[in-house]
Amino acid sequence: MNFRTQQAANKRKTIGLLIGMAILVWLVVYAALAYFGSTTVGIVPIAVGIALVTVWGSYYGSDKLVITMTGAKLIQESDNPKLFNLIQEVTIASGLPMPKVAIVIDNAPNAFATGRNPEHALIAFTTGILDAMDRDQLQGVIAHEMAHVANRDTLVSAVAATTAGAIAILSDILTRMMWFGGGRNRDRASNGNPILLVFSLLILILAPIAAILLKSAISRKRESLADATAVEFTRNPAGLRSALEVLASDSTVVQQKSTSVAHIWIESPLDGTSVSKLFSTHPPIAERIAVLKAMESLN
Repeated sequence: MNFRTQQAANKRKTIGLLIGMAILVWLVVYAALAYFGSTTVGIVPIAVGIALVTVWGSYYGSDKLVITMTGAKLIQESDNPKLFNLIQEVTIASGLPMPKVAIVIDNAPNAFATGRNPEHALIAFTTGILDAMDRDQLQGVIAHEMAHVANRDTLVSAVAATTAGAIAILSDILTRMMWFGGGRNRDRASNGNPILLVFSLLILILAPIAAILLKSAISRKRESLADATAVEFTRNPAGLRSALEVLASDSTVVQQKSTSVAHIWIESPLDGTSVSKLFSTHPPIAERIAVLKAMESLN
């Protein structure tokens, strides 16, 4: 249960989930070819292209986009020297360049990191988290966010979102073709193999849901990986564990709780809502605390 074991396990699971998404894409393409034949081949690059444009445009401007969506304001070292000193300590320990720093005026304690690579990274903190946490706790939070930068989680999220988006677009186009494709398609459905028809239809209907589940699972594994990597940076699991306990005991929620940015916060603003755990972007905070406590026992 040390941080290296946790890191290796979460990396393996992330790779497995990404492979699962690739298999899901293959299943959707197979279902399309089985029902429509080679006429649908041209739809695949169109769907992938649309997903690439929408997701990767956001990826390259992720720092500016997230600042706009969350209302974060960039600050300089003179605005908060103590915070910058803590961040510099973690950057030295991690070997990462100094990120841009921002503040979100919000009483709810929370923080996030974004940016397409370490050279364009940004970490932000709510005023609530700066008021609520002591030095060790805040150091744990900073290490967690810098871990996202080190692990290139914005890139991993973009890959997952692109794949899920392509699956959703493909499934939507092909389902519409199946139901509204005209008499020739209806004749093909009635004269063809009914088992293959039902199988293809089920794949096209269920694939987008499965893609969202896989994307959420990848996000949860990256959060767990960030916790373990934070311990590698600080060698102090108690700091992050204590910070998560502060977050768990606080019931306030950040004002910017859109589902489009929920995954970037250290504590999901959607936790405690009706969202199923299967669709949650974060592991249960109690589970994260328990893992960190286990790491403490090894020290």
